[in-house]
Amino acid sequence: MSTIPGESLLEQLNWRYATKKFDPTRKISAADWSVLEQALVLTASSYGLQPWKFIVVTDPALKAKLRPASWNQSQVEDCSHLVVFTAKQDITEADVDQFVGRIAEVRGVSLESLAGYKGYMVGDLVKGARHAVIHEWAARQTYIAMGNLLTSAALMGIDTCPFEGLEPAKYDEILGLRGTGYATISACPVGYRSADDKYASTPKVRFETKDVVEHR
Repeated sequence: MSTIPGESLLEQLNWRYATKKFDPTRKISAADWSVLEQALVLTASSYGLQPWKFIVVTDPALKAKLRPASWNQSQVEDCSHLVVFTAKQDITEADVDQFVGRIAEVRGVSLESLAGYKGYMVGDLVKGARHAVIHEWAARQTYIAMGNLLTSAALMGIDTCPFEGLEPAKYDEILGLRGTGYATISACPVGYRSADDKYASTPKVRFETKDVVEHR
């Protein structure tokens, strides 16, 4: 296992910012995008259930359609790849069965050996009190994925601009999500900053560590 020095991690996190102006002429290479895509796939989630779908938009015509539904933010069109984070609107026992089946496939274990884990998930997410707010639960999971994308991209010297400034219902309509069981939560343009984006050199504003980290 290889690691990076802590100072390198902090350097890249300080380098990262919510890019306001992308260079539309620079595109992420297929190899680099494949890495970022796998970073999304490898994101942690509660139970490991992955109640999401990531829609990657690169078609210029489709990005142009999404821009008015994105508060007219230019990043939507100018970025290399636009990632739309969607969450499951419901979690059913069939969803749990699909996941348990995948565990059995990947780890080479029997479905019977996973019965207890399946029962625990069904009891919480399908039959438990959490089911009343299951879409909100799934939506929160997508923010773990977004954070992972931001950090992964920064480590590769690739820019991002996460935002909730969009009209989810219009996104769902444009992307054909209605009736699929998934709904738009947020989006994140990914690409390379424009040389004249003044915000690239603006000092990052964060509260002091002592104000947001408490040791007990």
